[in-house]
Amino acid sequence: MAWRNTWRNPTRSWVVIIAIAMGIWAAMFMAGFATGMSRSYIENAIQNILSHVQLHHPEYLKNKSVAYYIPNLKQLQDDLQDDENVKSFTTRSLANGMIASGNYTSGVMIRGIDPEQEKTVTTIADKLIDGAYFETQKKNPVLISKKLAKKLKAKIRSKLVLTFQDLEGTITAGAFRVVGIFESGNGPFDEGNVFVKRSDLNRLLIPKSDSTLVNNAVAHEVAIMLHDTEHMDAFTRQVTNKKTELKVENYRELAPDLQLYESQIQNVSLIYLVIIMLALVFGIINTMLMAVLERVRELGMLMAIGMNKGKVFSMIVFETLMLSLIGAPLGLLLGSLTIQYLGRQGLDLSAFSNSLQMYGLSEQVYFDLEPVIYYQVPTAIIITTLIAAIYPALKAIRLRPIEAIRKI
Repeated sequence: MAWRNTWRNPTRSWVVIIAIAMGIWAAMFMAGFATGMSRSYIENAIQNILSHVQLHHPEYLKNKSVAYYIPNLKQLQDDLQDDENVKSFTTRSLANGMIASGNYTSGVMIRGIDPEQEKTVTTIADKLIDGAYFETQKKNPVLISKKLAKKLKAKIRSKLVLTFQDLEGTITAGAFRVVGIFESGNGPFDEGNVFVKRSDLNRLLIPKSDSTLVNNAVAHEVAIMLHDTEHMDAFTRQVTNKKTELKVENYRELAPDLQLYESQIQNVSLIYLVIIMLALVFGIINTMLMAVLERVRELGMLMAIGMNKGKVFSMIVFETLMLSLIGAPLGLLLGSLTIQYLGRQGLDLSAFSNSLQMYGLSEQVYFDLEPVIYYQVPTAIIITTLIAAIYPALKAIRLRPIEAIRKI
């Protein structure tokens, strides 16, 4: 009887079914967008800045002094090379300093890298928009960002001067020539970092009076990418126990905001789901209440011939539930297809590129959903439908058969 009643007014039923389907689709779309944005921020930070794990001299992290470089670097590199958990790693020399052109001066972090190693850990080589990635054999090449190039009024082959302190604290400087301009999509990072060869930076960092240090023995940071982040905590503990003279931190410790983003992905999805379901519940209540009020005489007659209130209540609830059982699969299918498509193709937000770069977000957002959402959505719909059915069903069983039959 509930099934037949559902289709007595097919237009109204389909309006509710479509509303349920679109509500589910909207919840999945917004959750997929929020998850995609969060993961875009996290992945950009890992691939361009942090990597999975970083190693430093414990004192270096306190004041970023170049004097605190990693001890026994060669042995550490050999150990990482043999570790099966390590996908790739790179060593960097770091120096806080100034970059200057004839037009502008700015404070930057000077990152001395091994170009081929760096390619295996970060995507900076793929972010070049002009020039080349350290392919030149010329002395002292440097990569700068598009934002910094604009401020310095620099272009490819422009000469820039880098000034910083050496290992003894003496101010030193070197002339570098721009060979490439990059744009990582993270505005603050781009504006505050330049890349040079580690050998070139070390040549200026190591005082000529110090004959005990060789060029490749100085590095302030080792960045590591792992095969599986599920083993990241165990790997961190393992290295900490073996290399007690080093500070070992994963990206969650280096940037607590990334851990917050990760932990809140599912909560944000639930918030979107609850808001949309709350809006949907009022629509269902309104529709089912209209259906009850239109059938006052019919319901009164059913109760008069012996249908008890429990059966009338169940009939109204089942009518509502059937609408959701049709709308929910349609919404899940539409939402799933949308997430899969935008997960492959991405959503282009290049129109908002300036704003996105300020927060380190990608212009292309690839949608994604936590698998648990596919279980939470149908559950939420069933609960929403049952809640929405209660008031119309109570309205129906409160009818008095004699008065209902006489209702015009």
